[in-house]
Amino acid sequence: MYRIKTMNKISPVGLQTFDPEKYAVSDAQEQEHGILVRSAKLHDYDFPTELLAISRAGSGVNNIPLDRCSEKGIVVFSTPGANANAVKELVLCSLLIGSRDIDGGVRWVRDQVDAGIQVDTVVEKAKSAFVGPELYRKTLGIIGLGAIGSLVANTAVMLGMQVYGYDPYLSVDTALRLDSHIHVVKDVEELYRKADYITVHVHFTEQTRHMIDEKALSCMKRGVRFINLARGEIVDDDAMIAALDTGWVASYVTDFPNNKIVQAPHVIAMPHLGASTPESEQNCAVMAARELQDYLEHGNIRRSVNLPDVVLERSGVCRMCIIHKNVPAMLASITTLLARDNVNVENLSNKSKGDYAYTIVDLGTRVDQSVIDDVTNLNNVIRVRVID
Repeated sequence: MYRIKTMNKISPVGLQTFDPEKYAVSDAQEQEHGILVRSAKLHDYDFPTELLAISRAGSGVNNIPLDRCSEKGIVVFSTPGANANAVKELVLCSLLIGSRDIDGGVRWVRDQVDAGIQVDTVVEKAKSAFVGPELYRKTLGIIGLGAIGSLVANTAVMLGMQVYGYDPYLSVDTALRLDSHIHVVKDVEELYRKADYITVHVHFTEQTRHMIDEKALSCMKRGVRFINLARGEIVDDDAMIAALDTGWVASYVTDFPNNKIVQAPHVIAMPHLGASTPESEQNCAVMAARELQDYLEHGNIRRSVNLPDVVLERSGVCRMCIIHKNVPAMLASITTLLARDNVNVENLSNKSKGDYAYTIVDLGTRVDQSVIDDVTNLNNVIRVRVID
């Protein structure tokens, strides 16, 4: 039986996908084979030797030590796209509150009431202080056209906006989903020059840290309105505050508040509400659970952040799953060793990602521990698992 440890409150809809005859699932599991996590920080967590996979019910994996997981042969999954609609809707909200000073207007109304003023007698005179432009026929720039960015792009077109998108890693599938009126540019500075509003939807990595810095902001139109529902570290707070102070940026809507940025003018900060809908939490939990199940039961990897995705239809009598370094001649070494032990290879799939690779081998016969040990002892092999 597989043991699954839950590190946060996971939606019951996701937990119900586990077959109780195959899985023991709770936050009290020890020597777990899999972990389901949302926001719990695992950098100092002592991984048991039995741990095979971690599935994050969400898209960001900053709370998981990816390098350590890769070195130990632990697959890390995330759930890109499961919260896409929730974030898309919050982007639409952010466009409106960043354009028309709805937040300031609501606070002003409450302040009048708190001061004992009959608010209905003063609204007509005061409302001009909260005027802002419409979205219709304005230009929206979208950095990152993945699951969320593509939904935002298509919706913005329906709102009557001109849309420019930038994504150097744009997939064919995503490109086909984009409305034909969307302008996909190869140079992000072209997007900066044209956009009245910019929203960013990229993963946070060392490469994207502070990608919105003083130089990037200087390339944008004066009065641009900027939305960051991706990760706080993508924006250089000091550069953004300076741009807000001068009016170069008219408003900054962020889902990642900190004490510094919240005190700047024209900042609308939300408490990380992007995926905070019951539908999103359910979608993420179901996807995360199914990723774990497919890997534990069949060895298939889908939507991993540290290892390549490899999916192979089952054939043969048993399946050998091998995590290894991405170095030359590994496949030859594995198949040569299996042939030496008189084990027939029925089917095989191998892919790499950075320094690591993953190989699934379907075998014509069951193998004993000596064969598994022989493969495990090959140079650059990290982990070997056999599934009957």
